Amino acid sequence: MDAITAVPAPINEPVHDYAPHSPERARLATALAELSSGVTEISQVIGGKHTPATGDAYEVVQPHRHASVIGRYTSSTHSDVAAAIEASQAAAPGWRDLSFDDRAAVFLRAADLLAGPWREKIAAATMLGQSKTAYQAEIDTPCELIDFWRFNVAFARDILAEQPVSSRGVWNRVDHRPLEGFVYAITPFNFTAIAGNLPTAPALMGNVVVWKPSPTQALSAYLTMQLLEAAGLPAGVINLVLGDGPLVSEVALADPRLAGIHFTGSTATFQRLWREVGQNIDRYRTYPRLVGETGGKDFVLAHASADPEVLTTAMIRGAFDYQGQKCSAASRAFVPRSVWAKMGDSFLDAVNGLRYGDVTDLSNFGGAVIDRRSYDKNAAAIERARATPGITVAAGGTVDDAEGFFVAPTVLLGEDPTDAAFCDEYFGPILSVHVYEDGPTAFADVMKVIDTGTPYALTGAVIATDRTAVAEAAQGLRFAAGNFYVNDKPTGAVVGQQPFGGARASGTNDKAGSPQNLIRWTSARSMKETFVPPRSPLYPHQAQES
Repeated sequence: MDAITAVPAPINEPVHDYAPHSPERARLATALAELSSGVTEISQVIGGKHTPATGDAYEVVQPHRHASVIGRYTSSTHSDVAAAIEASQAAAPGWRDLSFDDRAAVFLRAADLLAGPWREKIAAATMLGQSKTAYQAEIDTPCELIDFWRFNVAFARDILAEQPVSSRGVWNRVDHRPLEGFVYAITPFNFTAIAGNLPTAPALMGNVVVWKPSPTQALSAYLTMQLLEAAGLPAGVINLVLGDGPLVSEVALADPRLAGIHFTGSTATFQRLWREVGQNIDRYRTYPRLVGETGGKDFVLAHASADPEVLTTAMIRGAFDYQGQKCSAASRAFVPRSVWAKMGDSFLDAVNGLRYGDVTDLSNFGGAVIDRRSYDKNAAAIERARATPGITVAAGGTVDDAEGFFVAPTVLLGEDPTDAAFCDEYFGPILSVHVYEDGPTAFADVMKVIDTGTPYALTGAVIATDRTAVAEAAQGLRFAAGNFYVNDKPTGAVVGQQPFGGARASGTNDKAGSPQNLIRWTSARSMKETFVPPRSPLYPHQAQES
C-alpha cells in the first residue's frame, strides 16, 4: 500500500472507580472469583508454542493469603533460554520487514482488547498475584498499559517522520532500523504495565525480544502474553521465559547477538548486568543498548508555607499506596517544625487508621508486600529503627505473616536525616520523617541533605504555597529527581503527561512513555541519493586561468 498514514491520536484511558453497584465492579468480582477458583498452569512461550519449561516447579500465591495458590510454572533452563533466542532470530526477518503500520496495528488492537474484554481479567490477576487494590490495579493495568501501547505508536510515528533536510539535487533520508540481534527484557513484579511495556516497546520498533518477568508476576505476565497473541503478534517476536533471573542471564548475556537490555528492577541487579555486559563486550556483534530504571529513595520536602492537608495527603498516598512497593513511592519526608505542629498528630492518626488486608475486600486501603523476602526486609528495618537512638516508631510498626505478608503502614521519626532510614531503600510501607527547625537558611540546608543523602535520583515532591520556595526547590533539587512534583505526591506518572525515569543510581533516565525511550531501540541509517551525479573527479578550481 502506497500511503503515508496518520495513526489514531492517543488519549489517556479513562480510569474506572469501581464504586458500589457499578458495572465494572460486578465484572471485576466475577473475574476475581474465576481466577481464584483454580490454579492457572503458566507456560513459557517460545516461538509461539506454550510448553512447560524443564526446570524446577514453583507456585504463584496470593501475597495477602499465601496459602492460596493461583498459578504454577516450571522454571526455564539454559536450553529453554537458548531455544527462545533462536526462535527470536527465526522471527526477526519477517517482523522487521513488516511495515510500521502492520506492527503498530498489533499493539493498537492489544490496547483495545485490554480496554474491553480483557480488562477485568488482567486487573484481577494483578490484584490476586501482586496484592493490589482494585484502584491500584486499574491505574496499572489496564490503564497505563493501554496508554503505553497507544502513545508508543504515536511517538514511533513521529520518530519515523523526522527526516533531514535535502539540498538541491539531493534527497536525504533516515532509515530507523531495528537493532541487530535480540533485546532482553527483564521486568519487575510491581507493575503489570511496566512488564508489558518493556518487551513491546522494542518490538514496536521492529526488534525481537526474550522476556523474563518476575516470578511473582508470572500470572499477569502470562495473560499479557496471551493477550498479545490474541492481538495478532507473530510467533517468536516476543518469547516468554520463566524463573531464575541469573540463570536466564547466563545464556542471554553470553550470546553474541545480544542487542540490548530493557530493565526495571533493583540497582544492584542492573549494575551486575552492566558489569557482565562490559566483561563480554568483545564477543558481541554490536554494542548492546542498556536501558534501566532501578531504585529510589524518594522524597517529600515541605516548606513552612505548606498546606497541612495537602502535605498529609501527599505523604500518605505517596508512601502507602500499594504498600510502598513503587519505585516512585515516598520513603523520606522533611517537614518544618511549624508545619508539623499543625498536622503531625492528625497525620499519625490517619496513618494508624489505614487498613491493609485482602485486596478482594474493596474497603481495604492496601494489601500485603509481595513475598517472604520483602516481608523479612521490612520487618528487619522496623526492628533496626526500634533499636536505634534518635528514631521513634511513631505509627504502625507491626508485622504479621500468619495469613499474608502484612507490614503495617509505618512512620519513623528520625532526628538524624543522614541515618540509614533516610538512605536505604526498603521498598515497603515505611516512611522516614525528619522534622527540621524553622530558620532563615533551614529550607536551603535541608535541600542539601536531600540532594546528597542517597545515591538515588528518581522522584521527589515539594509542598509549598510560597512560589519563591517552589522555584528554589526546583532549582536546588534539579538533579535529585527525574520526576519532580509540585504540591502533589511523588508517584503516579501518566504516559504522555509525565515521562518517567531517574538518573544517578535510579537508572539511565530514558523516560518510559516518551519518544526518548523508543529511539533507543532503533539504529539509524542515513541515506543520500544524488539525482544527477558528477561525471568528472576533478574540481573547477583545478582548471588553468586563460
